[in-house]
Amino acid sequence: MFQVVTKLLSRSSFASLSRGISLSFRQYCKKTPIKLQVSDALSGAKVGENVRVQGWVRSVRPQKTNVFLHVNDGSSLQSLQVVAGPKLNDPLLTFGCAVDVIGTLKKSLHQKQPVELEAAQITVVGECNPVDFPFKIKERHSVEYIRQIPHLRCRTNAFSSLLRIRSEATTAIHSYFKNNGFVQIHTPVITSNDCEGAGELFQVEPSGTENVDDGNFFSVPAFLTVSGQLHLEVMSGAFSRVYTFGPTFRAENSQSRRHLAEFFMVEAEISFIQSLEDLTKVMEDMFRSATEHVLAHCVEDVDLFHKHVTPGHRDTVDAMLSKSFPVITYSEAIDILNRSTEKFTFPTDWGCDLMTEHEKYLVKHCDNIPVFVTDYPYDLKPFYARDNQDHPKHTAAAVDLLVPGVGELCGGSLREERLNLLRARLEEAGLGDTYSWYLDLRRFGSVPHGGFGLGFERYLQCILGVDNIKDVIPFPRFSHSCLL
Repeated sequence: MFQVVTKLLSRSSFASLSRGISLSFRQYCKKTPIKLQVSDALSGAKVGENVRVQGWVRSVRPQKTNVFLHVNDGSSLQSLQVVAGPKLNDPLLTFGCAVDVIGTLKKSLHQKQPVELEAAQITVVGECNPVDFPFKIKERHSVEYIRQIPHLRCRTNAFSSLLRIRSEATTAIHSYFKNNGFVQIHTPVITSNDCEGAGELFQVEPSGTENVDDGNFFSVPAFLTVSGQLHLEVMSGAFSRVYTFGPTFRAENSQSRRHLAEFFMVEAEISFIQSLEDLTKVMEDMFRSATEHVLAHCVEDVDLFHKHVTPGHRDTVDAMLSKSFPVITYSEAIDILNRSTEKFTFPTDWGCDLMTEHEKYLVKHCDNIPVFVTDYPYDLKPFYARDNQDHPKHTAAAVDLLVPGVGELCGGSLREERLNLLRARLEEAGLGDTYSWYLDLRRFGSVPHGGFGLGFERYLQCILGVDNIKDVIPFPRFSHSCLL
């Protein structure tokens, strides 16, 4: 059909028609704005184009000839300056309101901003009364203040930066495992196992009993998981490297700055390893890889924390990345604590668990960089930790990574793969029947293996210098508090 039409047209008329179609298409493209995120607009790639930006107003500055707005959509710490004529000034155009702006993206004459948006149209999508809005323009609110308003704190610079960093750190950790041959496993949130054996469990039951014959939905007691480790150990019988990254729960009645009832854990299990050194290498490499990625991809957001929230902490982070992490045994750690002049609240006898005050002192003693503590007393560790079988001090092949400002960040161990020793430990603890399936893992193709868990929120505390763990998670859950 197209060939028939072209034959009926002269060459000149066909050329005129082609130019007309091309011109109409260009006009259509020019009229239709390109939708951009603020971060893309700030890159300057679309200068001269008709664009559309949607976001929330961070500041409004009306003048006689123009109105200046700063609009942010969460994609960047920086906001995009919008310049509008006085006719576009609207009483509803206030700090905190949501807007839809169409205009031409132009290079800015000011050094502090690469581009600005010359508005042709501004629509207020969502109104905001700045008098009632709990955050005030040009005011830097403390993390303690914004913590009290969890449903709105993402509107602040500090917390929006934290959420971008958190997102990028998540990506970095997944990338590390993918690049190193790990398979991601989605371990269950509801489980019948108490991995840690501490009894700090949230039991799961339906709110109604109409569909439950015996009053127990799962026929056995079920709980929110405290760790995905045991499920990873199942998978490590078929995959040499596995990991999981998800929520975990502890019913610990604590209001401390280091504990939450719901938090995220990064856990890994590695088969065919022979020593704790094989495990600590992965722990250290993951920490370095993730931190370097965050520092490289969240420059402005990290700088905000290191300059305004936790001044001077960048030096600590740089020191952590510049040196290898030292390794000391638990026995050496006890000797260091006992030789110190520090007055500790908790005892430092051999066999006592290391408390936060001890952990922070050990980090300080090791030049304020992360330190591995290995070979803990056997009785302090769960049933799955491998027996070192050394005497007279009976220890387990377990390791903790202690970091500045936080204390324990990671905990791990070689797992007891010897069936007779594991069976004896379970029977001694009265868990032989409960964990018969766990013994099967040792009966059928067991191999030496080990793993660790890293508290994701504590990791963010460590690299940002944030003192309270409630300030690095979107919706903190802790005893007597479950807002939203």
